[in-house]
Amino acid sequence: MTRITVAKGDGIGPEIMDATLKIILAAGAQIEIDQIAVGEKVYLAGNSNGIASTSWDTIRKNKVFLKAPITTPQGGGYKSLNVTTRKFLGLYSNVRPCFSLHPFVETKHQEMDLVIIRENEEDLYGGIEHQQTDEVVQCLKLISRPGCEKIVRYAFEYAKVYGRKKVTCFTKDNIMKQTDGLFHKVFDEIALEYPEIENEHWIIDIGSAKMADTPEIFDVIVTLNLYGDVISDIAAQIAGSVGLAGSANIGEECAMFEAIHGSAPRRAGQNLANPSGLLQGAIMMLNHIGQTEVAENVQNAWLKTIEDGIHTYDIFKEGISKEKVGTSEFAEAIIKNLGHIPSVLKPVKFVKDAVLNLPKYVKKAPANKELVGVDLFVDWKGTDPNELAEIMQKINTENKHLTMITNRGIKVWPEGFSETFCTDHWRCRYTPKNGKFLFKNNIINLLSTALDAKIDVIKTENLYEFDGVKGYSLGQGQ
Repeated sequence: MTRITVAKGDGIGPEIMDATLKIILAAGAQIEIDQIAVGEKVYLAGNSNGIASTSWDTIRKNKVFLKAPITTPQGGGYKSLNVTTRKFLGLYSNVRPCFSLHPFVETKHQEMDLVIIRENEEDLYGGIEHQQTDEVVQCLKLISRPGCEKIVRYAFEYAKVYGRKKVTCFTKDNIMKQTDGLFHKVFDEIALEYPEIENEHWIIDIGSAKMADTPEIFDVIVTLNLYGDVISDIAAQIAGSVGLAGSANIGEECAMFEAIHGSAPRRAGQNLANPSGLLQGAIMMLNHIGQTEVAENVQNAWLKTIEDGIHTYDIFKEGISKEKVGTSEFAEAIIKNLGHIPSVLKPVKFVKDAVLNLPKYVKKAPANKELVGVDLFVDWKGTDPNELAEIMQKINTENKHLTMITNRGIKVWPEGFSETFCTDHWRCRYTPKNGKFLFKNNIINLLSTALDAKIDVIKTENLYEFDGVKGYSLGQGQ
């Protein structure tokens, strides 16, 4: 018997959770349930994360969390409960299977069967944003080697355990050479440890286009947080419907299972909603807690029900579907099919006691880190980069001098183009005149001189080399 935490959420959440629990309990799931409240009412009661501290205690004690969709109130100050839960509990791996149910659910992709494994904690989802000038705001994209290694290894281990033949990496490292470049580099390193599994890399834009057009050529896709969020919804929709897809969020200690769709408040309380997405999450939960036979029974009964043409309104189609049913009737149909398998759709046979070999991250020996320059970000209301260069060169010293100015990443001095549009946000790079290295007190002196010159420095970034390799970007056009 496994004790789990359940949250019924908002909108259609209570209806689809009730249906899901009814199905898995009828199938023999050996679970005990602790129910907690999350979502809109908890937000409005003064909890900015949408969850009370006592509920955290319950989740952390039970380690397994089955969550229905929630509604985040409109307005500022409310944080995403999904993002908060993933980060607080270290749920670094988001697993989203997307597969075709042709010919019973309409799709243009009859052979589609892929799994998207998305990094779940880092990237732009840190939510670290600042307005720095009247015209420019920034969002920090944070990528770590531990985060990359953990998710890439998870993808290869998943492929190995579940008999998948290929792992594909999606990044944009032709542009973001440091952040996405690290993810791609780690992918290539870890791929060498799995010679029996084919590996490949695609740039995210053409890779996404190819996935939307020809998803059958992909098997397991591993990617960064934002890209994974986007392409997993696309994959679910082209497979048949976002309403059919479930999601597992896996960490070293805890796990959360959910549907990928939202709370759909307009459909709440009408016995219309399709519980399939949450049910798919619950099936992944049953596999996670070792109740494989129950998971198989539920999945095959669900496939049989889809095959029988018993469909909720969202996937009902004349000529294909046979009966349009509500949430509770759909659940009853699945329960009646327990013990049966589909005849056209492929029955599932899950891997029993599947164990992924996921060692703890081991820190590498520190690189030789050398300070070789500094970028001063300046709020300046002028428009001529040559004029700004004259101002910034006045704070040159014997051991550091202005070498470049960029605006929104484009080099505008020296040898900039007059056609380049500039905002009030300028990056001014200083590097040593003589010798290779700077000291941090040089930067402090530079900032002090800039202050005396009434230059509005809004941010600095130190430029480092790690074992002689540049750890910073150049300007576009440099």
